[in-house]
Amino acid sequence: MYDLLIRNGTVVDGTGADRRVADVAIADGRIVEVGPDLPGEAAEVIDASGLLVTPGFVDVHTHYDGQVTWDQTLEPTSLHGVTTLVMGNCGVGFAPVRPGTEDWLIQLMEGVEDIPGAALSEGITWGWETFPEYLDALDDLEWSVDVGTQIPHGSVRAYVMGERGARNEDASPEEIEAMADIVREAIEAGALGVSTSRTIGHRAMDGEPVPGTFAAEDELFAMGRALRDGGGGVFELAPAGAAGLDLVAPMKEVDWMRRLSAETGQPVTFAMLQVPAAPDLWKEQMAVSLAATEEGAQLHPQVAGRPFGVLIGFDTGHPFMLRPSYQAIAGLPIEERIVELRRPEVKAAILTEENGEGTGALNEGIAMLAAGMLDSLYVLGDPPDYEPTPDRSVAGLAEAAGVSPEEAAYDAFCAEDGRALLMLPLYNYVEGNHDAIREQLTHPQAVVGLGDGGAHCGLICDASLPTTMIAHWTRDRTRGEQLPLEWVVRKQTKDTAALFGMTDRGTLEPGQRADINVIDHDRLNLRTPELVHDLPAGGRRLIQAADGYVVTIVNGEVTRRDGVDTGARPGRLVRGRR
Repeated sequence: MYDLLIRNGTVVDGTGADRRVADVAIADGRIVEVGPDLPGEAAEVIDASGLLVTPGFVDVHTHYDGQVTWDQTLEPTSLHGVTTLVMGNCGVGFAPVRPGTEDWLIQLMEGVEDIPGAALSEGITWGWETFPEYLDALDDLEWSVDVGTQIPHGSVRAYVMGERGARNEDASPEEIEAMADIVREAIEAGALGVSTSRTIGHRAMDGEPVPGTFAAEDELFAMGRALRDGGGGVFELAPAGAAGLDLVAPMKEVDWMRRLSAETGQPVTFAMLQVPAAPDLWKEQMAVSLAATEEGAQLHPQVAGRPFGVLIGFDTGHPFMLRPSYQAIAGLPIEERIVELRRPEVKAAILTEENGEGTGALNEGIAMLAAGMLDSLYVLGDPPDYEPTPDRSVAGLAEAAGVSPEEAAYDAFCAEDGRALLMLPLYNYVEGNHDAIREQLTHPQAVVGLGDGGAHCGLICDASLPTTMIAHWTRDRTRGEQLPLEWVVRKQTKDTAALFGMTDRGTLEPGQRADINVIDHDRLNLRTPELVHDLPAGGRRLIQAADGYVVTIVNGEVTRRDGVDTGARPGRLVRGRR
């Protein structure tokens, strides 16, 4: 008698093996057997005829460090077949924390990851100081997915060095030793790794780069050795030069990462993107990462399955938001605003006016950036198209309609009753080089990540990347060669789980955790992202759902049916290798 029996599904088991029609039997949260026509009965039988049955996806790059304390569903990541997520990335998080400095950590997270500070202030229930105490607090919580975390360098440095650490002053040998002790203690307690940020674009609300951005090698290597000595884990970072501002820095970063991994025996994973200023630089990084394996190093460039950029619209930020005639109606609900925006006299006024004064808000800066990049601004569409052709750009629309690019952009924003979104791909999308993302994904050392679930709430919604991987890369892609379904499934199940030492999940094999997706592959599609105000204190975020996830199972319990949360909360804290 099984708890759950999935019958007659097309099993893609995460190992990379060919798909096959089989049953999957589950009991006590584990997979008991996989095979055709399994005998026995079950408390619940799911008919998966004509459907895919895959392991649950493991998302290794999220920022739910605060949200986990108040939100049990952890959307939008959980909307896309993810059954395990890893947070604590990019050197920012909420432990350790000295009493009285909680607001500073919130401002750091707000500045770096665009998570509304008011939402974090109202939502987080504090009750810890050390990182082990943070893990213990998470142990008391339940979610719809499993959660693992890394210890962030920024929090550690500020905890040890106070204001000096926050201002990125050099650490003394004693301070470095204290930081190493904290990292080792965190790994021993169950942290999955340690993370840091080296990119100048990651700044707190006061404009100061993340603590540790300029840390010397002795500080970085001390954390790496502490990671090893604590039991092992992943060293994760956003490297210097990631934004393309310094094209020499990325190769220097790869050099010390290579030496760190070789010395400690621990894997290092780093964000890697194609930058327009040097569209082939990523190939050099990939080559060095592969060559490093001969020295015993484990370097894993972390890559995204689609362009990396921002979404532009009337409710997020757009090139006309500082025009006086737009400002006059900006406070109206979108249903009323679009009526005004479609009035010919309002349109003519907005298109001919100069910008007024702004407030310096992030979305205003993004909007002004978009105004100067209309040839690189694409209609996202419904369903969204993340690999658009030039004719979908504002410049292409303008040429086809015989209007100015500004007018074409205005009309595009007015589509979908004013809720249309346009995509501005800042990285990973150089026209004429369409196979860069595919080449990144298929590199032997690459790991799929950079979804940033929980972060950049008003600008992106890349937590839907797992769905893009399945729908676009194995079925819909027309601008180049697709990828095998079995390979794509393994890439975001077994491979991502194994990187973080979670060998109890990621495949559909007897003894493994029963984290499973039943997917209607023909019907799997992304919906258009929507801006909602459902965070604490009315904070806003973009949410993107999908069609085609028939059932999602975590630890043997059905957490979603047809994309709808069932209320089951089998998700728990995942502690690390020791």
